[in-house]
Amino acid sequence: MANARSIPDLDKTDLKNEVREFWNSDPCGTRYLDDGEDFEAHARARYALEPHIREFAQFASARGLKVLEIGVGMGADYVEWLKAGAQATGVDLSQSSLEKAQRRCQVAGYCPDLRIADAEHLPFADATFDVVYSYGVMHHSPDTAKCLREAWRVLKPGGTARIMLYHHPSLTGAMLWLRYGAQHGKSLREIVYERLESPGTKTYTRAEIPSLLEGFEGVETRQVFSPGDLLLHRPSQRFQSPFYRLVWKLYPRFLARKFGRRWALFLLISARKPATGGLPLNRSHAATEFSSHQRSST
Repeated sequence: MANARSIPDLDKTDLKNEVREFWNSDPCGTRYLDDGEDFEAHARARYALEPHIREFAQFASARGLKVLEIGVGMGADYVEWLKAGAQATGVDLSQSSLEKAQRRCQVAGYCPDLRIADAEHLPFADATFDVVYSYGVMHHSPDTAKCLREAWRVLKPGGTARIMLYHHPSLTGAMLWLRYGAQHGKSLREIVYERLESPGTKTYTRAEIPSLLEGFEGVETRQVFSPGDLLLHRPSQRFQSPFYRLVWKLYPRFLARKFGRRWALFLLISARKPATGGLPLNRSHAATEFSSHQRSST
């Protein structure tokens, strides 16, 4: 986990560089890649822990569609697009992640279209893709709203965006706050910004989503638990002490599932670009920059 010592002082370029370095050093899901190339085991672990992914992504209905995945990571979902017969392109900010995704595709017998790219500045023409899919990625970018505008731009009129963003509040955030924030008087969002995965991670309430998705129509949202909300995932290296192992063992998962649904971390968002293809509404500077101030909000 990145040191939070100076995150509030970073400009967007510095922050993006730190995000890139974080995921280069620890591509998402590495803890489930035991022997370095057992990609099938990695996929089994991913979809067992997050069984909602297949329904949300709708891989099975993608045959013949032009799909852009923003933030492919190690390529588990990207390979599913290829298996389904989609014309899939994948981008990521992390070279290390793309190298693993490339190798995964080669092992599976596919020739991928994978590129280093910044979600805030996609290297594609307007109205290129039928589907833009991004699972748990855009909240790591310094300007999440700009990522969503870029997704809108590269979608064809009538095309669909399927985006997972982190929700505020969450059980994951609350646990991080109890560990790192309560004794220091920091807000829940500030601790998530500093401590959840790469530096600068943002979270959004359901009420905040419409302003982020101006220009889209048919916006639908659904909350689901993350593995971290229920402590179903393997603990990372930071949480290997006997105390944390006991926390993992005694965690009241039944109660969390029964009463904590509104505190689920994953916010699954589906939206369409209007068939008319009109330009998205202009956003005020405050709306565009909204996410950069989350570190000090409640």
